[in-house]
Amino acid sequence: MTFPTTAIDSLEVSRMLCGTNTFFGYSHFSAARSTWLRRYFTEERILEVMRRSAELGITGVVSPPEPRMPGLLRRLRDDGLEMHWIATPGKATAEETLPDIDWCAENGAEVCMLHPTFTDRHLHASAREITGVESLLSHIRSAGMIPGLCTHRPETLPVATEAGYDVGVFILPLNVAGFLMPVETDWQGHIIRDTPTPVICIKPLAAGRVIPPSGIPFVYRYSKPNDLMCIGMLSPEEVEEDVAIALAALGGGAAEERLAFTRSKELYLRGSQSS
Repeated sequence: MTFPTTAIDSLEVSRMLCGTNTFFGYSHFSAARSTWLRRYFTEERILEVMRRSAELGITGVVSPPEPRMPGLLRRLRDDGLEMHWIATPGKATAEETLPDIDWCAENGAEVCMLHPTFTDRHLHASAREITGVESLLSHIRSAGMIPGLCTHRPETLPVATEAGYDVGVFILPLNVAGFLMPVETDWQGHIIRDTPTPVICIKPLAAGRVIPPSGIPFVYRYSKPNDLMCIGMLSPEEVEEDVAIALAALGGGAAEERLAFTRSKELYLRGSQSS
């Protein structure tokens, strides 16, 4: 199956990407949920979700420099499936970050995006610069990877664009709930659309606070045609549902409804009778 694609620099990739916070226990919800995710997601369960994603045309995965990722991608290739690895290393200083960049290059990452741990710490918006970022971006490029910047601060995008930094792609949250967004949703969308470089929109479902039929179309509507969405999924069934909703949204329609039914909803249905 194919999914609509866009280009990150020289790399063609699907406009929906597989997120990995769920796999590695970063719930952005509660300590209890994070603990459960770490216990639940064995390598086999991670691979099950990644395999279904690849089968349905998702050709990229976004993750930190997680030691399990190279092996998971190898196993996927053994199944005849392929995913491009978009890695997000980053620590407090350039010196601490460099070894992680090199590790990503050695283990097959094709895109390397500095995490907000570095980017946002070194952003000086009033001075219109990100201190020390140019040397790291150059190092990423020389290591054979496409450089990018992850941020939770929308001002990073105009600052980096105006400065002419070698950035092939940005990451920035975008969701209808405004989760992890310091400005209104219309402003966040405007900043993304005003940035010529592709943007990977993360947290489309606000870490489980928004349902997919509401959250997925919103992101595609408020971003631009060369942008992407990265979404975490718990199961092959969620992959199938999210892909169907995304394809319908990108095609200008609505996906066939698959409502989550509870007993209290019975009276909403035609032909129902109260007892």
